[in-house]
Amino acid sequence: MNSPQYICPMHPSVRQGEPGRCTECGMALVPEKPKVVHTAHGAHEGSVDKHAGHHTEDFLKKFIMSAALTVPVVLFSDVAGMFLRVAPDFPGAPYVTFVLASLIFFYGGWVFLVSAWRELRARLPGMMTLIALATSAAYLWSIYTLISGLGMPLWWELSTLITVMLLGHWLEMRAVKSASAALKELSKLLPDTAEVIMGNDTKTVPLAELREGDRVLVWPGARIPADGVVEEGRAEVNESIVTGESVPAAKKPGSEVVAGTINGDGALKVKVTKVGEKTFLAGVMRLVKEAQASKSRLQLLSDRAALYLTYVAVGGGAVTLVSWLLGGAPTEFAVERLVAVLVIACPHALGLAVPLVASLSTNIAARHGFLVKQRLALEAAREVDVVLFDKTGTLTKGEYGVANIWPMVARDEKEVLMYAASVDANSEHFVAKAIVAEAKRRGVMFTPAKNFARLPGRGARGFVDGLEVLVGGVKILEEINARVSEGMRPEIEEEETKGKTIIYVAKHDELIGVLALADLIRPESRAAIKALTAQGVGVAMVTGDTEPVAEWVARELGIRTVFARVLPGEKADKVKALQMEGKKVAFVGDGVNDAPALTQADVGIAIGAGTNVAVESAGIILVRNDPRDIPKIITLSRATYRKMIQNLWWATGYNIAALPVAAGAFVWAGILLPPAVAAVFMSLSTVIVSVNAVLLRRVKV
Repeated sequence: MNSPQYICPMHPSVRQGEPGRCTECGMALVPEKPKVVHTAHGAHEGSVDKHAGHHTEDFLKKFIMSAALTVPVVLFSDVAGMFLRVAPDFPGAPYVTFVLASLIFFYGGWVFLVSAWRELRARLPGMMTLIALATSAAYLWSIYTLISGLGMPLWWELSTLITVMLLGHWLEMRAVKSASAALKELSKLLPDTAEVIMGNDTKTVPLAELREGDRVLVWPGARIPADGVVEEGRAEVNESIVTGESVPAAKKPGSEVVAGTINGDGALKVKVTKVGEKTFLAGVMRLVKEAQASKSRLQLLSDRAALYLTYVAVGGGAVTLVSWLLGGAPTEFAVERLVAVLVIACPHALGLAVPLVASLSTNIAARHGFLVKQRLALEAAREVDVVLFDKTGTLTKGEYGVANIWPMVARDEKEVLMYAASVDANSEHFVAKAIVAEAKRRGVMFTPAKNFARLPGRGARGFVDGLEVLVGGVKILEEINARVSEGMRPEIEEEETKGKTIIYVAKHDELIGVLALADLIRPESRAAIKALTAQGVGVAMVTGDTEPVAEWVARELGIRTVFARVLPGEKADKVKALQMEGKKVAFVGDGVNDAPALTQADVGIAIGAGTNVAVESAGIILVRNDPRDIPKIITLSRATYRKMIQNLWWATGYNIAALPVAAGAFVWAGILLPPAVAAVFMSLSTVIVSVNAVLLRRVKV
């Protein structure tokens, strides 16, 4: 049995398999009713015909045409005759107005009638129902006056009402549609074609034709077309869109690769394991869609208020009509009040008050490097009291780097680096790579050593300028029978207690220098801690490392609360301990071994968007692996909440205040609200809410 489909009452082409919001106009999607197909064998439920959906440009065209037809309708009205003295007086003039207004009603207003029918069929009456009731009441009453000759028609009110509705809805759609750029940007990360290996040759095929099991050739610098496993070749792949790490990941036979990542300096033969909707990148795009469909507490409140307002409007309109008729008012006046009430009560503004802000905040987040999976998580971030960071890979780089250099016999640090890098240039060891990277960063010129040889358990050896150079651990000293000077030993031993790796460099049996390597602290971490402190948010750190290592990192970053020697399964207990103190906790982890802590925290923030655990456990995912994005989350959360509250107050307060005026409660004071003016005010309210939401983009995150 097929799963139910949900469609937008205004845009039938927008449909999906779960409840959510229309990507065109922000309206709640309603269940789609299957079409009954009559055949020779009887009636059965079949697929619904695909309709051409209405888009932003459609409403602009309808508005322009309706506005052009409205001008003569207004000029032919009694109002124009009273104020402009231009109303034509010739036989058949009322029928000309009837024809023009009918064109507006069926051309411009038909979309509201069809959408109202879908709402009623789904038993979810809403704003389209109110618009349809208001315009239909005005149209039917006007036809009655034309036939009977009794009362005043509402042709110009009907025409201006539909025209203003079209204008307001077009403006809303423009605002909402502009909030969907994130998905388009993600889709640009995939290449258009792939090089499929066929025997001894390759064939370029469109990405859509790629299948699981295909073998593809990925040239240096090209994007990987699909998720897969490396079969041949070695290369460094830029996976920053997956893990946020700027350092390329080494790939060799058996390594997994992800669609959209960028190959480095080596060609790869990859066996495709996932294509299309199964790839990681498609999963990220689904995350954005899920976030746009998920609802916060304020959005649920807004939805309920909009539904109740619809019932109040219909009931209030009926009471208004009956009350004025029983009070002896002319029928046309009572109908006019009914139309005004239905129009002014349309919950357009209320329906957009929260969803539009939420949609914009989701896309703003994506542009700033973090994906909001659950809007409740973004909403809760504004109340966070303390952010608990997992150390490795979050506050630190999760990769080795040179922290200290002590020249001995060498003239300076660069000379030590030159000899060490010359030998290690031939090595694939992560420590050797760190030394070579540091030499390149400092601009140190070196040439790979000759006669390179690995020394198992000790290090490596090579010849530089004809002299033997040894680079390695403490056993290197034993091999050359050398010792560190008494003056340097305490400092080196202190660095060892901090968990740093000590590397010795010897030339021609003489110690020329010592290097200390460690998991380097991210420069961004200091800025992140400073920003969080400025926001009034506390910072804590949890790590499985020893106390000296943890205290060194904490001291460097200015973190006071530290949990060291914590096993992965115990991190959730540290979150609970902080929560027991009455604090709202955000936990930042890698999403693999930190799943319990991510789930336990009030806000789970996962690093490494490529892991399934991260997707399942966290409410917010950091794509760039940059701790400076944490303060941005809190800033965006607070700004989003402010905008939602502002819009809710405006939308609800506006409708509550305007309903009595529309019903004619103040007619004794000469205050009367014609339906057309009510339409202007209603649309103006909607536009104000939309503009206020769009102003969220100006918030400095």
